[in-house]
Amino acid sequence: MRHIVIKAGKVTIRARLLPTPTADRIWDALPMHGAVQTWGREVYFRTSLSPDIEPDARAVINKGEIAFWPDGDAITIGFGATPISKRGEIRFTSKCNVWAIAIDDVDQLRSVYAGEDITVMEAEFSEPAWQGHASAAPLVCAGRQGRLQADACPADDASG
Repeated sequence: MRHIVIKAGKVTIRARLLPTPTADRIWDALPMHGAVQTWGREVYFRTSLSPDIEPDARAVINKGEIAFWPDGDAITIGFGATPISKRGEIRFTSKCNVWAIAIDDVDQLRSVYAGEDITVMEAEFSEPAWQGHASAAPLVCAGRQGRLQADACPADDASG
């Protein structure tokens, strides 16, 4: 199973990749860096990738799903209403490919602001650290070449 760490501002979220073509493209391109953009309760950043829209792409997602917005070449995480959401939904402007599921609470993204740095990188971990308690942190965060990148790793304490 493939896992990533997303660090945006002071927030770190772990996620599990799904078996999709978009997940494969993103995995092969890691690490990825950008500047946060926001739209309602959505955090996204532009990438150099341009995956095709997948057959199961959708505009309405569930909290915790991490998507790729093909129309904007962007990774996007919705954690609440956007300006076009109907009551109780997370709605993007167009269909997106869901490629990962957050392990940690995406509501943490409320404290992330436009312009802050965002990084998506491969996570190396001990399997028990990722099971059970939501605040358990991976033991090591590594770039594609296996270098420790402590600035993109979650804090060792339970407060994140």
